[in-house]
Amino acid sequence: MAAKGTLIPIGGNEDKGIDMAEQYHLEFIQESILSRVVREAGGESAKIVIIPTASSIPAEVSENYIQAFEKIGCADLHVMDLRKREQSEDPDNIRLMKSVQCVMFSGGNQSKITKYIGGTPLHQVLKERYRKDRLVIAGTSAGAMCMSKEMIAGGSSRESFIKGAVNMDKGLGFIPNLTIDSHFIRRGRFGRLAEAVAEYPKLIGIGLAEDTGLVIKKGKIFEVIGSGMVILFDPRKLKHNNRAILEEGTPMSLINLKTHVLANGDRFNIKKGKVKVLPLDAPFLTS
Repeated sequence: MAAKGTLIPIGGNEDKGIDMAEQYHLEFIQESILSRVVREAGGESAKIVIIPTASSIPAEVSENYIQAFEKIGCADLHVMDLRKREQSEDPDNIRLMKSVQCVMFSGGNQSKITKYIGGTPLHQVLKERYRKDRLVIAGTSAGAMCMSKEMIAGGSSRESFIKGAVNMDKGLGFIPNLTIDSHFIRRGRFGRLAEAVAEYPKLIGIGLAEDTGLVIKKGKIFEVIGSGMVILFDPRKLKHNNRAILEEGTPMSLINLKTHVLANGDRFNIKKGKVKVLPLDAPFLTS
């Protein structure tokens, strides 16, 4: 059965309407990715919980998101800073999670999210609500990467297309057929995403540029939003993949790795592997 919830993974550095000089940002907060998050959650009255668990500066990060959501008009905002697994078993936190319309995971270290939330009662509530309710789960950078079942946990951006460029771990498993990387263009993460799909050739690799995200409906179709681009690696029809026989540090060869470069408004059917792009004369969409 298709999930009723919506996933919105974001590549990092999304426009919060705070530092307008930052590159890859849209012009107005009203036209930003976060505005789209709020609309998908039901509008300004949505109850939103911010989870800065991945961040090493959770208070500052939480305040930035509070300010950003308040600029959009939201007031029912809560912070759930989880630093121990026991907090993901706390009845008050579970009660709050059962009542919200939107969850916003911050950036930082995605392994902290899985460490403190993965496999806990709070995680079970999130998965259940994503399947059965119209819950919006959004996340930026680490908060985007943790959404997949097979999660990119780290790896080298300097080494391109060699075995050992990526470290994989288990994510929260909201979207089992994608693996997601963030800050993709600016940090040159092509090599580690290529190895991720070589290791898991049934998964589609998604590389999100900064201030760029996906709106994933029912786990089947996604729409690109934001000001940057999405690089998509589809390995499902690879004709050659020599990763399994190579030693660490050896260049890989992948033949027939289908690649798409997608931008704002483009759509992709995950199951069918089909792209629907905007007509060339269509106006640029901002959210």
